[in-house]
Amino acid sequence: MAHSPFDSIESAHEYVRLLVTQIHDVQHSLADDLANAPADNGSRQDDALRLVDYKLHQLERHLATSARILNDLRALRRLLLGERTRTTQEIRG
Repeated sequence: MAHSPFDSIESAHEYVRLLVTQIHDVQHSLADDLANAPADNGSRQDDALRLVDYKLHQLERHLATSARILNDLRALRRLLLGERTRTTQEIRG
């Protein structure tokens, strides 16, 4: 079976973390581009750069939400597996 970045909750969480890191790198580069943009505020390129900035922030928020959901799922999995282990031990004991 082929290995994918989503074989487990932990690997999916790591993938999301890497995406957030990449977004931060792009945001820093974009901030430099916006700072060096000509003072002509009406240019289409300036508008496009601002839209890209907005969309990157939007994506960052969505990924942060996804990371929290993955953390919740990981905690729930541990809880469920822990309860199953205890139930099995109680039955045997």
